Amino acid sequence: MGFNSSYTAKQFDLSGLNGISDQTLEMHFKLYEGYVKETNKLTAKISEFLADGKVDQEEMPAYSELTRRLGFEYNGMVLHEYYFSNMKKGSTTTDPEKNSSFFRAAETSFGSYDIWKADFVGVGKMRGVGWAICYENPENGRLSNHWITLHETGNVAGFVPVLVMDVWEHAFILDYKPADRPKYIEAFFSNIDWNAVEQRLKAGGLSRKTSA
Repeated sequence: MGFNSSYTAKQFDLSGLNGISDQTLEMHFKLYEGYVKETNKLTAKISEFLADGKVDQEEMPAYSELTRRLGFEYNGMVLHEYYFSNMKKGSTTTDPEKNSSFFRAAETSFGSYDIWKADFVGVGKMRGVGWAICYENPENGRLSNHWITLHETGNVAGFVPVLVMDVWEHAFILDYKPADRPKYIEAFFSNIDWNAVEQRLKAGGLSRKTSA
């Protein structure tokens, strides 16, 4: 993340998803755009502190608060991009092909794909708001599922996000009651772009582009 760069909100053509309404998507895209805007704003403010090449002691409280807030906003921006990018409209399957790298990685890591899925869905059903994320350990290719709270809390250092599911209530509240989160998770699985997941597994992550 460079302090001389700004980010532009990406566009996602997801109208017509299974079980996730266009109204929900419209609200969700606006929320994502807010994270992009706040990331740029906070980055600009922090760069002002660094203009003279140092952070004075009297500046430290304000500098620290801005930096901590940037962690929340920046991760919120990036995780939403992973989330929107691993869905597609017109999906006809809820599970990956059995000969895919992801399916084989799930079998190796959990004993079977079904056990991996049960664990991922279980993480997604946990009480509270956050993210369910399947990561790949780049050292050995093993998959693991994790609960991420507040965007920046719980991410595993060095691991690659392969499948990202937003389970904050704004992701489904217009379509499902809070108690019906399992129905939203079913809808999410019916919209997964397994080709995108496969590419992340092979490429080692989702690269970002910045504009000066």
